[in-house]
Amino acid sequence: MTGLAGTHFGLIGALAAFPRRLAAREVKRLHGHLLRGTTRATTHLVFGRTLLAKLDGPDIAMRAARERATSRVLLSENAFLQQLGLITVPETANLSRQALVEQSRLSVENVDLLSLFDAFEHPNEPFSFKDVILARKYAGLISGGASWDAIARSVHRFGPVGSLTAKSLHIERGEAIYLRHGESLSELDGQLLFELGASGDDDLEEWFSAAETAEAEGNFGDAADLYQRCIDLDPADAVAAFNRANCLRQSGRMAEAASDYHRAIKRDPAFVESWFNLAGLMTESEKSASARRYLEKAIALDKTYADAVFNLAGLEFDAGNLVAARSNWVRYLELDSNSDWARTAARGIQFVDLQIAQRTAG
Repeated sequence: MTGLAGTHFGLIGALAAFPRRLAAREVKRLHGHLLRGTTRATTHLVFGRTLLAKLDGPDIAMRAARERATSRVLLSENAFLQQLGLITVPETANLSRQALVEQSRLSVENVDLLSLFDAFEHPNEPFSFKDVILARKYAGLISGGASWDAIARSVHRFGPVGSLTAKSLHIERGEAIYLRHGESLSELDGQLLFELGASGDDDLEEWFSAAETAEAEGNFGDAADLYQRCIDLDPADAVAAFNRANCLRQSGRMAEAASDYHRAIKRDPAFVESWFNLAGLMTESEKSASARRYLEKAIALDKTYADAVFNLAGLEFDAGNLVAARSNWVRYLELDSNSDWARTAARGIQFVDLQIAQRTAG
């Protein structure tokens, strides 16, 4: 098993089939990183199956489409666990995604979404003939009014999805999916199964989800308290500390916010957003030397972090360091040449050039 050095896994939604703490331990053993949510460093994003119980299909599809537009690799639970060497999938598979689509008449979008929640034996291509059978059954359910997420919620109630190839599936009222036994129907749909019973992980995910909701609704004090609960349950969680710092900052509790940014950095020294936001906090507190140091650290960690470069240019300009400001504005334009910020940078360069020309002429 090759190592995962440089691989940063983000996780949205709790894992349903494996305790997160054990997966995190294995990721660490392989020299990778696992965090909740996403940061600039995230290279692979895992969609936990419990997300199906928290969001409806269109919201999940929108999030997946947005993430696919980035350079991140999207993984289902099984694909993630397979990368860690914790599960194996059947070896007989030689069909491309396009072949699966053509042979089942299931749309590409539905194939991708159902794959993302492990509705096939194989989490990605190559697929098997069993996967084609499943895809045909899902296409029939969708034509009967089922949504992709109703199918994804249902199939894991029964057991291994491969065993559904020999079953007759039916949709009722566009919601519940049933197995046919002779003349009778038995319900397939229901709550997601936690195969290894990670109740502690589930509690933590519930707190984290509630904190994110409170933060999104502008209830920053409540969100900070909820993120603190997450930190109490998992003191190593850098993202919870970072999010709590952002909420404290919004609440005007600057000293506490700085402490939590430092706490996030202590847990993950490469957490570039923490360095950047801490620099912003220092700028607001008129501690320009610290702000400069933290921005330089953020840029050292991520040379493509345009916002950090722009802010450092502004900091240097305010300090009268015109040459340094110009250098950073030039760098910013290499990263962003079309936005309003880019036009501001261009004007800054023109101003510095004019000042230097006037000094030279004088």
